[in-house]
Amino acid sequence: MLRAMLPLDRLVEQRIAEAIAAGEFDDLPGAGRPLDLDDDSLVPEELRVAHRILKNAGYLPPELESRREITELSTLLRCATGDDERARISARLALLTAKLEAEGRSLGAAGGYAGRIAERFRR
Repeated sequence: MLRAMLPLDRLVEQRIAEAIAAGEFDDLPGAGRPLDLDDDSLVPEELRVAHRILKNAGYLPPELESRREITELSTLLRCATGDDERARISARLALLTAKLEAEGRSLGAAGGYAGRIAERFRR
């Protein structure tokens, strides 16, 4: 799904392009080497094997899947045009947010913002 680029997104992309052209990223540590996307040092040792098996099978842990869906719904909400569509998206967003909060998971600033948006559309 393509979405219109927001002004802030355009500004960020422009600044990144300018920094690349000015060579500001040339001397970064690890430049030219692939990223280590398999770093699981933040996963508790007793869960690493299970997480690796799930990851290799294409599954995300439930919390990450919920966060991915919250991000996707937030984007859809910004692009939604009809009141019914906004209501459906807002309801699902509120449900996922409440579920994560009930589990004691912090959504950080983005999650709080999504919750405020959902609340505004419920009014």
